[in-house]
Amino acid sequence: MVVQLPPEASDLPDPARIREWVHAALAGVPEEAQAGEVVVRAEDGEAMAELNASFRGKAGPTNVLSFPADLPPGPWESMLGDLVICPEVVAREAAEQGKPLQAHWAHMVVHGTLHLLGYDHMAPDEAEEMEALEREIMAQLGFRDPYAEE
Repeated sequence: MVVQLPPEASDLPDPARIREWVHAALAGVPEEAQAGEVVVRAEDGEAMAELNASFRGKAGPTNVLSFPADLPPGPWESMLGDLVICPEVVAREAAEQGKPLQAHWAHMVVHGTLHLLGYDHMAPDEAEEMEALEREIMAQLGFRDPYAEE
């Protein structure tokens, strides 16, 4: 797993914690998926807004984007994909929602990793399944329910 964080940022989680959160999200899937490679990268609001516009057709930065690998067979076929996280948005949301910053980071990493595994939340039944799994993983990591009302 590769974690790419800007060296000058002081309020970002330790890369070891990010790896722990990804591994926790992968723990409930078949072993071949657990061995998959994930790249986690932090991008500023401007870069994230460009990615969000290009790949989702939505304006402005978002908290996390998942890019599942869709590669032909080869030595790279164990690649699960990339997570791109915007620290500015994650920090703002954590403050607005009254959540500890580390907890919201963990949730975004878990949420994005589940997207890499094919989970989605577009339909109500899909959202229910994905959110239940997120709650379970977050509890195993020692965090509160990310969807609980304050």
